Amino acid sequence: MLKQLDSPSAPSTTQSENSFAQARETRVGVMYALGCYLWWGVVAIYFKAVAHVAAPEILAHRIVWSVALLTLLMKLKGRWPEAIAALRKPGVVVALLGSTTLIAINWFTFIWAVANNQIVQASLGYFINPLVSVVLGYIFLGERLRAWQWLSVAFAASGVVFMTFGLGGLPVISLVLAFSFGLYGLMRKTMHVDSLVGLTFEVSLLLPLAVGYLAYLAWNQNLEFGHISRSTDILLALGGAITAIPLLWFANAARRLRLATMGFMQYLAPSMQLALGVVMYHEPFTRTHLVSFGLIWTGIAVYTIEAAIRLRRRVVV
Repeated sequence: MLKQLDSPSAPSTTQSENSFAQARETRVGVMYALGCYLWWGVVAIYFKAVAHVAAPEILAHRIVWSVALLTLLMKLKGRWPEAIAALRKPGVVVALLGSTTLIAINWFTFIWAVANNQIVQASLGYFINPLVSVVLGYIFLGERLRAWQWLSVAFAASGVVFMTFGLGGLPVISLVLAFSFGLYGLMRKTMHVDSLVGLTFEVSLLLPLAVGYLAYLAWNQNLEFGHISRSTDILLALGGAITAIPLLWFANAARRLRLATMGFMQYLAPSMQLALGVVMYHEPFTRTHLVSFGLIWTGIAVYTIEAAIRLRRRVVV
């Protein structure tokens, strides 16, 4: 009789434990996502500080110093055996080559945009990117959006379309940033490689090109590093931490959260970028930007409130 009474409760207990574990993982993912998006929201300040250095050299330094930092982390955490094992998995090297190409394109485009006073257009790219993430999640991962989430997508899409047409032309910088990072996020979510291991290999694949380019600049006496000021050298060396830390947080968040959720949280970064571009660097802010900004944040509010209500119900049950 006792066994009959105990057995029905076991599935319920297990289900409750799974719900709490899933909620805990979601909260951890949200913290990682907040960290990387807030970081990216203010990173334009760093790139403005090194804007007197050519964009290709900045990118090369980001790669070189990122490899140095990540190699040290791999050594301290004892992750090299895991890295070697990951490389032996079918398709991993090809996937890493793809994600490496996408993140390199994204890095260079953003550096160029900041240096050429296009922070507002760069922010538009990251406003578009969450919509790209939602579509990619729907097509490739089978993620389905509920009715209120579709409403939030409609608000956000309206804001992006309004801003795009308000610019009076095709925003090439915005589209390159949106699609390169959207595809990168998809690949990092589906790649069965630890975030630290994956990022280390991504930047390591770019290292020969970066070192070769810096050597070429030095040979032709065009290398800025070591020839402008000590503060410039320090800032360029910090490019490793500026690059690696938020990407590690992003990869950790992507493994715990739905791609659509990641996409909507990402609106934090372009909102902050837009504010920096207008307030600190005096780029134009028109009525078009104001209307678009309002529509997008309405969509974010709808999505966030709906997700919070569902999460609370899941935990309570």
